[in-house]
Amino acid sequence: MTRYRFHCTNGSECILDAEGTLVRGPAALARRARAVAEATMRSLENGDWAEWRVSVHDLAGRRVWVEPFVTRALVPHEAALDEAALAA
Repeated sequence: MTRYRFHCTNGSECILDAEGTLVRGPAALARRARAVAEATMRSLENGDWAEWRVSVHDLAGRRVWVEPFVTRALVPHEAALDEAALAA
């Protein structure tokens, strides 16, 4: 497993991930990035997430993945699953 940092930004505002998360494989990296985006949208009352994205970096600071925020209504059971994924 490799540790990655999942920073959220719209180009002018940033939410930095100082700790990072251990992730196993590219598919898990994409799932984690989506979970981070959804958790951020739920926790902050921004309203306009159109320009936001999760910028994923390895510990050397290289960007390895970019995942745009998807603004769709979350079904309650999906929100619970995403929170469980964040805790893992």
